[in-house]
Amino acid sequence: MTERNTMKIAIASGKGGTGKTTLSTNLAAYIAEREDVVLVDLDVEEPNAGLFFKGELTHEEEIYKMIPSWDESRCSQCGICAKVCNYHAVIKLGESVIVFPELCHSCYACSELCPENALPVIRKKQGTLREFSNQKLKLVESRLDIGEEQAVPAIAKTKKNVSSRHGGMRYAIFDCPPGTSCPVIEAVKDADIVILVTESTPFGLHDLKLAVGTVRELRKPFGVVVNRFGIGNDDVITYCREQNIPLLATIPNNRKIAEMYSIGELVYRHFHEVGEVMEHIVNYCINIVAEKPA
Repeated sequence: MTERNTMKIAIASGKGGTGKTTLSTNLAAYIAEREDVVLVDLDVEEPNAGLFFKGELTHEEEIYKMIPSWDESRCSQCGICAKVCNYHAVIKLGESVIVFPELCHSCYACSELCPENALPVIRKKQGTLREFSNQKLKLVESRLDIGEEQAVPAIAKTKKNVSSRHGGMRYAIFDCPPGTSCPVIEAVKDADIVILVTESTPFGLHDLKLAVGTVRELRKPFGVVVNRFGIGNDDVITYCREQNIPLLATIPNNRKIAEMYSIGELVYRHFHEVGEVMEHIVNYCINIVAEKPA
């Protein structure tokens, strides 16, 4: 099976703490009871999917991003590098060129367009990527080093690793970072379907609307799962109905579920209704992907 046949399911949310990792880990484990699946923790600033699985470490590598390094001896002071950098990671002050690695997006524009080759790129360590194996389940996670601010290059590197090493998997589940900023865009941009996890509170609704706008802009099929259903109000349910957004499932606000999560237990193994939710989500994703043009 080629990567082209891998169903990529992105689990995202407009805000943190909605239950995104709860859904990702339970869905991956549920699928792994029958088929091969790779769970990819793309929340590289604080990955925690590994707390729910015990597996053998099968691969580890350092993650780097490429940043320019100014070679004063070659520089002709033309200033092109500063002009082409949209992120102000390269600036010209007097006769000096200063590079800010924290702002660099590794687009190579300054290096490639420098007529004197005065900005060769060098590797800068960002973090570490690890892979774990647990029977039919593979877990891939990346973790940024302390002080690193650029999540996008690490997310891109992690996805590239999954494509090259696990392209034959039937399912790939992306546990995405929260929000709607650049890391989320990178995480979901090539997913086949996006599952948005929210909660039935005013904050949940507000950030759900932002997430819906994002996935619609990306033209991705998506559905919504309401976690901790029963708190707050019914405004999220009303919004989904008014916007013709598929409401895939509700997971009840249950203290026992929270207790299971807090000790690293998979919820669906203890609550039959949560297992039914996982089955429904899998079937929905299969149907949606089957309907997409080849």
